[in-house]
Amino acid sequence: MKPLFALLAWLFVAAPAFADPLTVRTDAGMVRGVKTADTLAWLGLPYAAPPVGERRWRPPAPAQAWRGVRDAAAFAPACPQTGVSMPGEPPPRTAEDCLYLNIWAPNDGKGAGGGRGLPVMVFIHGGGYANGATALPLYWGDRLARRGVVVVSLNYRLGPLGFLAHPELTAESGAGGSGNYGLMDQIAALQWVRRNIAAFGGDPQSVTLFGQSAGAMSISLLMASPRAQGLFQRAIGQSGGVFEPLQLAPGYRLPQAERDGQAYAASVGAGSLKALRALPVDKLLGGRAGQVSHPVIEPAVLPLSPYQAYVAGRQARVPILIGSNDEEGRSLVDLSRVTAAGFQADLTRAWGPLPPSLAAAYPFTDDAGARAARAEFERDLRFGWDMWAWARLQARGGGPVWLYRFTASPPFPADSVRAGWGPSHFAELWYMFDHLDQEPWAWTAADRRLADTMAGYWVNFARAGDPNGPGLPPWPRLAGDEGPMQALGDRVGPGPVTGLGPLRVFDATYDAVRGTPFGRE
Repeated sequence: MKPLFALLAWLFVAAPAFADPLTVRTDAGMVRGVKTADTLAWLGLPYAAPPVGERRWRPPAPAQAWRGVRDAAAFAPACPQTGVSMPGEPPPRTAEDCLYLNIWAPNDGKGAGGGRGLPVMVFIHGGGYANGATALPLYWGDRLARRGVVVVSLNYRLGPLGFLAHPELTAESGAGGSGNYGLMDQIAALQWVRRNIAAFGGDPQSVTLFGQSAGAMSISLLMASPRAQGLFQRAIGQSGGVFEPLQLAPGYRLPQAERDGQAYAASVGAGSLKALRALPVDKLLGGRAGQVSHPVIEPAVLPLSPYQAYVAGRQARVPILIGSNDEEGRSLVDLSRVTAAGFQADLTRAWGPLPPSLAAAYPFTDDAGARAARAEFERDLRFGWDMWAWARLQARGGGPVWLYRFTASPPFPADSVRAGWGPSHFAELWYMFDHLDQEPWAWTAADRRLADTMAGYWVNFARAGDPNGPGLPPWPRLAGDEGPMQALGDRVGPGPVTGLGPLRVFDATYDAVRGTPFGRE
């Protein structure tokens, strides 16, 4: 009777999964999602325990199991933050209990998975490691899922809650380092995906990371992290990477990061780790929080800088699709104040003393030219050089690379804060997520063709590690320092790397700082 009793008990527990295609078993319990005409979605799934109280500034712990069926019909709060990641975005609902993810799968009438193992795309949002929220409609995975993939988005700890390094935390860790809790969260989410995504129709051995801005920077770091190895098979980086010499950013090294952490603790009135853990979360977002809101090179998660790891061939050897936008700087700098006379002084105020060769690489003769030069400088300094460096480093034995430059100008309304920004930072998101219809703007047939093309490229890459496919303009792999680079705009097709001359000046400048030619240590 015992085997029969066990069978009946199993059928009783599993019955909801057979009766309801939205009810799925995870390793912590059953969840029930929501259905639309095109997709199935499960929102607000816990992938780790709440990082509160004594769990503040500790590696993520497993999610606590529950009984019954958990409702998964609404987004969980975003992680505590200041400001917003997108212009015009309302501030998100936040809570320190924020380690949740969301899943979208095709609604093909067969329930979760329909017996198939679909490619999985895991999105990491941007926001400078200080803000961002998966609930932002622009980041929803519904339109991509319709193309035959499972899409996952995740929250991760931000600002000082996600990246504080401190001597007491280093001692407590037993691993010789601290910081990078936000990166640990991303790794924990990927581990959750590996264990559970098959129940939602995904293939745990076909995972593509994709992210924008700080999300892409995170991916460049995860590719260099031993802890993330094997958790994904492909990577897409949009406008973000971390490859500059650390001599230019000493706060990324653990000793300086710990000193910054002590100064931050003092700025919020906490003289010890115990005092920090006792503070209300709002208090932690003040003081010198901005100085401890970035990753740290430390033994536990990032034993080498990304540049060092890639040069040594220790990064994930996976195909990558990466690029940046043609006018990234227009949404990040007030160009209306730029003049020819004040060009150099403005750069110095913003970035400190710079080698004369860098400014000289962007010549101009009048105020209009100075504004254009400043936009190009900001593009290359913040994103353009990093993406070119990432592409070249990965192509040298790490895996095939497809490089792009987004050149389309979304029809931002003339009365909006985005007016005149063109192909600025984040402008590609509406296209690659195929979300033009979320905004009542004057989209053209060309915009819709580009959205269809980009979403097709992204999904093809997730499916096969190659963006090419039927009905799409050919996209050749990167073959050398000069390209090809795929233009994604009014024209879709290959050409040489844009602005190669100034990029080579950055190379020479960084070589001088490192003391070695690019690609050597």
